[in-house]
Amino acid sequence: MKANETKVEDFLSSNKTQFVIPVYQRNYDWSTGQCKQLLDDILEVGTNKKMNAHFIGSIVYVHDDVYTASRIKELTVIDGQQRLTTLTLIYLVLHRLAKELKDEVLVNEISETYLINKFAPEEEKLKLRPTENNDKALKYLLRSDANEDFPDFSKLIDNFNYFKGRITEENHQFVLEGLSKLMFVEISLDREKDAPQRIFESLNSTGLELSQADLIRNYILMGLNRRDQNKIYQNYWEVIEKLAKDEALNVSRVSDYIRDFLTFENKKIPNKGKVYIEFKAKYPTTTIDELENNLTCIKGLVKHYNKLINPKNETDKDIKLQLEYINRLEINVVFPFLMKVYDDYVSSIIDKPTFIKLLDLIQSFTWRRFILGLPTNALNKIFMSLYEKVESGNYLYSIQKSLLQRSGVQRFPKNAEVIDALKVKDVYNIKSKNKIYLLERLENYENIERVAIEGNPDITIEHIFPQNPDPKWKIELGNDEYGFIKDNYLNTIGNLTLSGNNGKLGNKPFRDKRDLEGAGYKDSRLWMNKYLSSLDKWDRTEIEKRFNLISARVLKIWEYPEIEIETNGDNGELNIFEADDPKHKKLEYAIFFDQKLEVTQVAKLYMEVFKQLFELQPETFFTSDLGERISLTKNPTEKGLRQPVPINDTYFIEANIDNMGKFERIKQALTIFDLEDELSIKYAENT
Repeated sequence: MKANETKVEDFLSSNKTQFVIPVYQRNYDWSTGQCKQLLDDILEVGTNKKMNAHFIGSIVYVHDDVYTASRIKELTVIDGQQRLTTLTLIYLVLHRLAKELKDEVLVNEISETYLINKFAPEEEKLKLRPTENNDKALKYLLRSDANEDFPDFSKLIDNFNYFKGRITEENHQFVLEGLSKLMFVEISLDREKDAPQRIFESLNSTGLELSQADLIRNYILMGLNRRDQNKIYQNYWEVIEKLAKDEALNVSRVSDYIRDFLTFENKKIPNKGKVYIEFKAKYPTTTIDELENNLTCIKGLVKHYNKLINPKNETDKDIKLQLEYINRLEINVVFPFLMKVYDDYVSSIIDKPTFIKLLDLIQSFTWRRFILGLPTNALNKIFMSLYEKVESGNYLYSIQKSLLQRSGVQRFPKNAEVIDALKVKDVYNIKSKNKIYLLERLENYENIERVAIEGNPDITIEHIFPQNPDPKWKIELGNDEYGFIKDNYLNTIGNLTLSGNNGKLGNKPFRDKRDLEGAGYKDSRLWMNKYLSSLDKWDRTEIEKRFNLISARVLKIWEYPEIEIETNGDNGELNIFEADDPKHKKLEYAIFFDQKLEVTQVAKLYMEVFKQLFELQPETFFTSDLGERISLTKNPTEKGLRQPVPINDTYFIEANIDNMGKFERIKQALTIFDLEDELSIKYAENT
């Protein structure tokens, strides 16, 4: 490794040199804000005669003694391409401005010093050779007659236009002066001696904002020769990048896709910040053939992932509708399972009706749980291994059976508890997507013509008994009834409806809302208003009657599977959140992180749980109040612990707590760690 402080203009003016951005580098993505900051710095140093230099970071490259046929030296840039590309854009703007000012000396100086290798053949002329899409944009900008529109979106062109708007005849000399003072550290690596991949990882760990996908791409491609890099990138990684993208938001989801793929493969969900580490462990560097085999598997499911995150790409309208519903629920945790089910559908292992029933089943399971407020993190464990339960001869039944056999916080809620929870649930203040999902599915059940609610400005959600009622409501209902509805039913589904005329209905008394010509409930064609159209009053009794109608429809839409299953039998295991008071009780055993703990005393369980949690993520004990709750300390005597027990070689916690207190602290810790479904216990008999 060689490192030198270098002037930017000296580096860029290197003779017969081409700076190559390899395919494994992330795309150019500097924001306008970053461009503004750089140009502001350049102008500041350019106008300040007392400032002799301004440092802008480092450029790291590998020189493999690669030369083109015309003896152009190629430097492969592994860090600093964003700055290098942005500086090239600034020189391009100055070049364009010099032409407009007819300053031929400056035109030639910029062109031949910073932008092109003058005597090189056309394909080697650019000093900066970015990846394919950026290369097209850069060549477009270099053409002197670049008046035609560039056909695709390009950050290069966006940022070029930003600089073009700020660099003028009045300030361009200051920009040139500022550029001449820019410095960076030039780091040259030898591939054989310096392990560029490890250096790249080290650079990333010091603060460069690379995604997990960036790190994985570099890991896959950096060690390959140029020919294999291009082959692997074009045949595999480019396809993954193209398909694992949220097209509505224009956001890459490659990191999420790889995480979901690894979840399916390993039956363990990687931490979002450790996907790269898990990927390296799963796929150590191997031969090119093994690499292609691995990438073939990864690439195989991405086309289904594309439709899960972009339902519009599904051509079958029935499947597309179900995918849209799942997308609205934002239950991405089901993707590892659904990607494989989707693949089975496309491969004709299951037919379309079965696939749709499975998509419906997933919604029923997750939506019923949402109504009850069951912890969403329990879904992680369920769906990461659910595909293992598939029986090829009884595909749908096997999945239904697996979900129905779950208990505790993982259970499939039954009809009675769904109705009880929904009756009093504040539906109005849940997430907008969830609220619209509920109302749209209720409205469209068995409708021939579907009513679109999401994104429809003509339909709004309305309180029948208003949030700010007209005084006549209290007169008509009486104080007790008025107060009861306001306190108990105001935001529940029984009191909510859909309206195209919410502004007109407003806070009016019920009969006025019902009879308003052209806008009232009587004239509405919506199912949600059908019951209201024939009523003379709106009180507690009518709210409950209407809720009964709605709840009957809820149970039909989000069905509980009516199948006969073999029960696993009650083995006495309970999630700790559902266990009885442990006072005067002993344990037979516990299960934590799927491992059986042979503990018979709550005190032993208490120690073991906190030992494992502290080993798993010690920082959480200090960034939350958990450490304080359990009296975590290095100095038990000084802290005044009456019964200190060690949880590692350094730290102690207080154990002089009754069993109920120990249970409460364990549950608090599991909640903080989002691990509510990871600890089950079995009480010993006769205790």
